[in-house]
Amino acid sequence: MKKFILSPVILLLVVGTLMGLNFPLGKIAGEAGISPMVWAMLVSLGASGMLLPILVIKKILAVPRGKVIIFVVTSALISFVIPNLLLFSVIPHAGAGFTGLMFALSPVFTLTMAAIARLKTPNLTGKIGIAIGLAGATIVSIARGAAPEAPAVIWMAAALFIPFALAVGNIYRTKAWPEKALPDVLAFWSHAFAVTVFLTLLIFTRGSVPWGELSYAPLATLAQVVVAGVTFPLFFRLQLKGGPVLLSQIGYVAAAVSLIAAVVVLGEQYGRMTWFGAAVIGVGVGVTVVSQATSTRQGKDDVF
Repeated sequence: MKKFILSPVILLLVVGTLMGLNFPLGKIAGEAGISPMVWAMLVSLGASGMLLPILVIKKILAVPRGKVIIFVVTSALISFVIPNLLLFSVIPHAGAGFTGLMFALSPVFTLTMAAIARLKTPNLTGKIGIAIGLAGATIVSIARGAAPEAPAVIWMAAALFIPFALAVGNIYRTKAWPEKALPDVLAFWSHAFAVTVFLTLLIFTRGSVPWGELSYAPLATLAQVVVAGVTFPLFFRLQLKGGPVLLSQIGYVAAAVSLIAAVVVLGEQYGRMTWFGAAVIGVGVGVTVVSQATSTRQGKDDVF
């Protein structure tokens, strides 16, 4: 039962769903007046804060050394600091649904980089799933860009840089994962370092850390802490079990979840073409899941 729950496909769906909740929560924070940097720090604070007692209880918390330090610092910067700052800066301008859908481009960037880095890539069915997802994301981008309420070009460009940054992080963590390092330990220290970066930036740019901003949206703050705390232990397990390309496809799941949440919870409105594109992305996710399940039955768990 435990093996099923922690299988790559289940982890993909769960982590993608949790990631999708970041977008509406980020928009609620932005509309409440919480700065993107404070909210990005909250994500890392939630992840590291909820992991700390678990590591202490399990007696596996140790000060990072050698390659682990390099991994933690680099992973924090390229996987959490830069993408989250971009993410929560773009959402107020481009909308939670659209920004979430830009996450759906990360598998294509990751697949390309994985091929260049000579990492294992999906089988033919998996590649078809990624291609279908890309087609859906393209439809959404065109539909959103042509809409009267389309965001400024600079914010659309910034949104497009998010999946590129995520792809770089996906490849790096696979190539640089320290031997025998535990996912929870790497997740904790990566986010702990990210918190120190955000604190430094806030003090340097604003003279202090405006903790009081979080009181503008207390329920969203609590929800974001819990979501982050649950997401990243599973995220790092998916990285280890599924590899960078499968991990990147949380973007497809997150895109669908963020779009639905943006409409249901935030009242954002999107045209038929956007919904059609989202449906195409959903088909891509389905093909990916079938591909991974088939590979697992054939005893090829490391196909990704």
